[in-house]
Amino acid sequence: MLSFRANLTFVLSAALTASPAFATRTHRTSSSVNSHAGHKQVSKAQSHRLHGQQAIDPARVTEIQQALIREHYLSSEANGRWDTTTEAAMQKYQADQGWQTKLMPDSRALKKLGLGPDYSTAINAKTATFNDPPPVTSIPADQAAGFVQSAHLHQ
Repeated sequence: MLSFRANLTFVLSAALTASPAFATRTHRTSSSVNSHAGHKQVSKAQSHRLHGQQAIDPARVTEIQQALIREHYLSSEANGRWDTTTEAAMQKYQADQGWQTKLMPDSRALKKLGLGPDYSTAINAKTATFNDPPPVTSIPADQAAGFVQSAHLHQ
C-alpha cells in the first residue's frame, strides 16, 4: 500500500510539474483564421485599450505644485502641467519621506501634502470627532478581565 501511494504521489507530482510546458498559447495570424459572416477584423491598435487614469487633471496638478512650493520642494510657479520639474520635486518629496519614487504621485504623499480626500460633505462631517481613543487605564477592571478572558490571554 505504501508503494502504491508513493507511486501515485510521484505520478501526480510529475504531471503537475510538466503541465506548464503544455500550456503554451497558439497565435494565429489573420490569414489562418476563417472569416465568418458578421465578424469584423479588429486591428492590433484598436484591440489594445488603455485602462485607468492616463494623465493628471491640470487643476489637480496645480494643487500638487502649490503644495510642493509651500513645502519648498518646487521653486517654479504652479502652471498646471505635469512636467519634469514637477515630477522631480514629487520624487524628491517622496524619497525624503522614505516612500517609493517610481510611481507618481503616491497617495501617502498627497495626504501628507494636505491633498487627501475631502470629507467636508460627509453625512457626519459636522459632528464627527477624530480624538484619540481613551487610555487603557480608563477601562473598568471587570471589563478588561472579560477582554483578557475572551482573548485567551493570561496576565
